[in-house]
Amino acid sequence: MKKWAKKIIGIATVTAIAFGFICFSCTGKSNRGSANTAFAETTPAVSIPASSLSIIEAMQDVFRSISKEVLPCVVEIDVTEKKTRSANPLGDIPFYFFGIPQDNGNQKEYEEQGLGSGVIVRKTGNTVYILTNNHVAGSATSISVKLNDGREFDAKLVGADERMDIALISFQTADKSIPVAVLGDSDKVQTGDICFAMGAPLGYSQSVTEGIVSATGRSGGSIGNINDFIQTDTAINQGNSGGPLLNIYGEVIGINTWIVSQSGGNQGLGFAIPINNIKKSIDDFIKDGKVTYGWLGVSLVALNESYLDSLGVDTKKGAFASQIFIGSPAHKGGMQAGDFIIELNGKTVRTVDQLVRDVGGLKAGDNAIFKVIRGGNELTLTVKIEERNNDTVTNGSKLWPGFIAVPLNDDIRKKLNLEEAKVEGVAVTSVQEKSPAAALRLQDGDIITAVNGKPVKSLGDFYSALDMSKNKSIQFDIWSEAGTVTTGSYKF
Repeated sequence: MKKWAKKIIGIATVTAIAFGFICFSCTGKSNRGSANTAFAETTPAVSIPASSLSIIEAMQDVFRSISKEVLPCVVEIDVTEKKTRSANPLGDIPFYFFGIPQDNGNQKEYEEQGLGSGVIVRKTGNTVYILTNNHVAGSATSISVKLNDGREFDAKLVGADERMDIALISFQTADKSIPVAVLGDSDKVQTGDICFAMGAPLGYSQSVTEGIVSATGRSGGSIGNINDFIQTDTAINQGNSGGPLLNIYGEVIGINTWIVSQSGGNQGLGFAIPINNIKKSIDDFIKDGKVTYGWLGVSLVALNESYLDSLGVDTKKGAFASQIFIGSPAHKGGMQAGDFIIELNGKTVRTVDQLVRDVGGLKAGDNAIFKVIRGGNELTLTVKIEERNNDTVTNGSKLWPGFIAVPLNDDIRKKLNLEEAKVEGVAVTSVQEKSPAAALRLQDGDIITAVNGKPVKSLGDFYSALDMSKNKSIQFDIWSEAGTVTTGSYKF
């Protein structure tokens, strides 16, 4: 063998021996005191200043503590509902005849399984009460709850309320160690607050997500809900409904209820009912099996600037009483259709939904002090609140005047083809069935030019002429291109 070949073999042998030694040092026992050896487990993943790391560790400790303390108060709710569907062999596609759906009378009953979340809010003796959503348990024929330790109990519905989408269920146990969640003060919640959502999203029970409060006071009117929601980017998915939203103190500040999503999954737009809206309802459910609301007896709407200008109102904060129930607390207290309500018991009215909630929170028999704007003047009225009754509030025959009046601005004139007409007055819209307006044969799109013979040139003129305290009956002049028609009289 040539000298250069032997030299290469010698070098390779030394290298192999050295490599083997290094590998042995990394995998086997070695002298940790050796300055020539580095151990991966002793090297930090990243360099973080100790002062900064302690802050993050403290925050992590908070998250762990909240999860450990509160998760035992959170339950998974499994429900069964009975529903009906068409037994049509072609499926649920209805038969049509000249565009009219034909009911073949062949309906099939079936059971549907559902899942949601809830939070334990009270214990009385052996009865444990769980707060959740109406859409989770309100229509259930059977309910079971699963605790975080895996135990399952049959539960029953204590009460449910569709207007707020809340429900209370209960189960029986002699176990005194079951914890109860602490309810916080949702009025103190601010945008930017850290918050946590707990529940069983998509069936993954005892899940915790974290985020911030994105906004407060969000309206639920678009989903038929009277709450002012807390908006959060905390991950909320199907199955989270009814679970708690918590602050950094582990207090319940809301009940997770709905999301805005194009995919059906979390997109950072979750909404929770503020817990302060619900506290009284828990007592109502336990006592009466239902939520008891106060009733004023007016139909409230929000107004745009065109309406406000026509009424002579110089503030946007308030709620407009477009109609009033004859014989209602509002009527008895001197409130009129056309009043702009700006204050209740010293509290400024910001929105229609807020006033609905505040009135609903009053007890039957309470005297409520309202401040209203009427004809450009402020008036103070005292109204004795009554209990809300669904049969009464859906009785359109008592709703005066039974429609919403609209000012004839340029946009309305264009929609009604009145650009060339020199008519003055207000337009009729949203005529209620069986109402006084319906009895007088008023229709959407009619133009009222006079009330009891008094000309109407603005919205303010119209509602001033409707004063029920000064008139025993009302009749309207209706404009048409063919001439003016006077309706019959409606007597109070």
